[in-house]
Amino acid sequence: MALPALNPCKTPNRRLQSINPPIFSFSKTSSPKITKLKKYPLITMSSQQQNPLPHVALTNNDHKEEVMSTIKSSISNCLSETHLDVTVPELKSKIRGKVRDIYDGGDYLVMVTTDRQSAFDRILASIPFKGQVLNETSLWWFNKTQHITPNAVVSVPDRNVTIVRKCSVFPVEFVVRGYVTGSTDTSLWTVYNKGVRNYCGNSLPDGLVKNQKLRENILTPTTKAADHDVPVTPDEIVQRGLMTQADYDEVSRRAMSLFEFGQRVALDHGLILVDTKYEFGKGPDGQIYLIDEVHTPDSSRYWIAHSYQERFQNGLEPENIDKEFLRLWFRSHCNPYEDEVLPDAPEELVSELAWRYIFLFETITNSRFEMPGTKEPVHDRISRNVLQALSSLQ
Repeated sequence: MALPALNPCKTPNRRLQSINPPIFSFSKTSSPKITKLKKYPLITMSSQQQNPLPHVALTNNDHKEEVMSTIKSSISNCLSETHLDVTVPELKSKIRGKVRDIYDGGDYLVMVTTDRQSAFDRILASIPFKGQVLNETSLWWFNKTQHITPNAVVSVPDRNVTIVRKCSVFPVEFVVRGYVTGSTDTSLWTVYNKGVRNYCGNSLPDGLVKNQKLRENILTPTTKAADHDVPVTPDEIVQRGLMTQADYDEVSRRAMSLFEFGQRVALDHGLILVDTKYEFGKGPDGQIYLIDEVHTPDSSRYWIAHSYQERFQNGLEPENIDKEFLRLWFRSHCNPYEDEVLPDAPEELVSELAWRYIFLFETITNSRFEMPGTKEPVHDRISRNVLQALSSLQ
C-alpha cells in the first residue's frame, strides 16, 4: 500500500539527562523540583546519546528500518486496556478516556497513557509504543515549560504513567493555531472553507488557502458536548459560567505563551508546531495548573520545517509527523462521525504512525527512544510501579 505524503512553577530550564522521563517529586507547598528517586531508577544516557542527534530523514533511513522491525513485531502486544483498579488495591475507581485510563488514588489521580489511537471522537486503532511516547514527550515539555506555568505532575513511576494532583478541571480546551489547516469538523480549514470568517471570536480575512500561515497565532477554544468538541467564543465561556473572566484571561495568556515557546523550540529542532490544545485546572490551593498533556503528537500538529515552503507553494500537503494522515485515510474509507462500525486501520499505516510518533520524540528531545523490555508483561510492570509509587506518597 502506498503511504500518503508525509506530510510543570518557576525553575530553570534544564536538559533532561535520561532516556526515560524524569521522576517528578513535588511537595505540596513548594515549587516542583525534578529529582531522581532511587525507587524508580532511570537509565542515563551515554555521552554519545546526550549529544544532539543529527537530523534524520522521516523516511528511508537505517534507523527507521530498525525501529519499524520492532514496531511490526509488537502490533499484537499493544497496551489497549488497563485494570489497575483490580491489581492495585489503593486505587478506588477508573475512568476510561479515549487514550488515558484515569484512576482515583485518593489525593492523587493515576493517569495511564495507553496505546489507543483516537480521532473524530472515536477509537480508531492501537499503536505500538504510543502510550510511552506520549507520556515521555509530554513530560519533556512539562519540564521545559515550568517557567511559563506550573503543572499538576506529582511523580512518574512508569514509562506509561503519570501521577498528578487532583484539580478542578476547566471545561474548556484551549486550542491555539498558527496555520489554516485540518480535516475534522472543528478544524480551522474545514470551517473556513465553508465560508466562516469569524471563528471563536477571531476575524479571518478572505483569500486564505489551506496550510497557509496565519498573520498571528489565534486561540479557538472548544467545550465538550455529547462527546464532541464545540467551538465557543471567549464571551460565551464567561457568560455560560464555564470560567470567570479572570481565570479565562490568565489561562488564555498562558496558552498563547506556551504555544509561542513551543513554536520556537520546535523550529530549533527543524519542526513547525502548527496547532495544539491545552487543558488547565485549579488545585485545592487555588492555583491554576497545566494538566493532561502538552505538545504531544496526539494534542498537536507538527510539520517538517525545511520542506514546508516549497510544498506549500506547489500545492502539496506538508510533511507531517502527527496523526493527520490516519484521519485522512478514515475520511476516505468511511464516515468516521456517523458509521457505527469503522474499518480496521491497515497495519502499514499503524506501523507508520508508530514510527512518526517515535521520530517526533527523538527529534524534539535529541535522544533515542528506548523500547520497553519484553520480559515482564507491561500491565504487570505498570501495576508494580504504581503500587510502589503510591506507597511512597502516603
